Amino acid sequence: MTDLAQTAPAGYLSAGGARVVAHAPPGFNPVPSRRYYFYLMLPAILLLAAISIYPFFWLIYMALHTIGEANQPDVWNDFKNITRLPADAKYLNGWWLLLKYSAMCMTLEILLGVGLAVILNRSRFEKLLVTVFLMPMMMAPVIAGLVWFYLYNGTFGWYHWLLQSIGILGGTSIIGSPKTAMVGIVLVDVWQWTPLIMLIVLAGLKRVPQDQLEANMVDGAGPLRIFWTIILPELRPALAAVMVLTFIGKWNDFLGPLIYLQDPHNWTVELALNGFVGRYGTSYLNLQMAASVIAIAPIVLIYFIASRQIIQGVTLSGVKG
Repeated sequence: MTDLAQTAPAGYLSAGGARVVAHAPPGFNPVPSRRYYFYLMLPAILLLAAISIYPFFWLIYMALHTIGEANQPDVWNDFKNITRLPADAKYLNGWWLLLKYSAMCMTLEILLGVGLAVILNRSRFEKLLVTVFLMPMMMAPVIAGLVWFYLYNGTFGWYHWLLQSIGILGGTSIIGSPKTAMVGIVLVDVWQWTPLIMLIVLAGLKRVPQDQLEANMVDGAGPLRIFWTIILPELRPALAAVMVLTFIGKWNDFLGPLIYLQDPHNWTVELALNGFVGRYGTSYLNLQMAASVIAIAPIVLIYFIASRQIIQGVTLSGVKG
């Protein structure tokens, strides 16, 4: 045994005639440092910054300056473009309508999405019903908008005929009246995007420990108590992500209001910005940029505050427990 150990090459030990490696040999390909991976991603980072970040700062610059004519330099205007906006009644009304539209859609979609997810979770026909409920979300927004536009039509729309028959509507269509236009567009958005919230919450429900639910049921806890004490705490990350993403989606929605809201008095901020272009033309480009900066400022602020909750909620919802 001693002779074998003495004759074994360096770095090896001999045990019963077999050579055992005393230490791991150095690898042929050493692990690169983090700086190496950063340098690999640097060209893509710079390209992405040039494409996405530069236009954002250019927008801010244009909103805070007056464009010089001919060869004249741009001049700082002391926020005059921004202070002029409150004088526009349609722009202010668009803010109020956008807040109302976002709040109504977010509230209804979250309540319905959570309710459907709780009902469908571990049910007998879960896969079939989830597929059926996801069908509106699979439809292109333009196609869904046109379908509902004709359903709301005051001449041959089936929904208009039904509501008119029971005395809710008069001769004006749902989206033609300022009193009912907002309700009509909210219903369309809830119909199409509630399934997305249902899907995210349903994935979060899979993380709830089944044995814990069964133990509380044995102890005599009712469905409401189980939901508030066990299910809801597990769903908080997913619900936080859903609330932020839903609000951002409704705040930035342009296509839906464009299809349904034909009366300028019902325009949200996005449509009001489009009206700025039509009314003022390119000679008031700074005013249009100022209105755009104010419109996107809440979304940027919300994302910076809640970005961690968005990532955590989406990540946890995608993990099946």
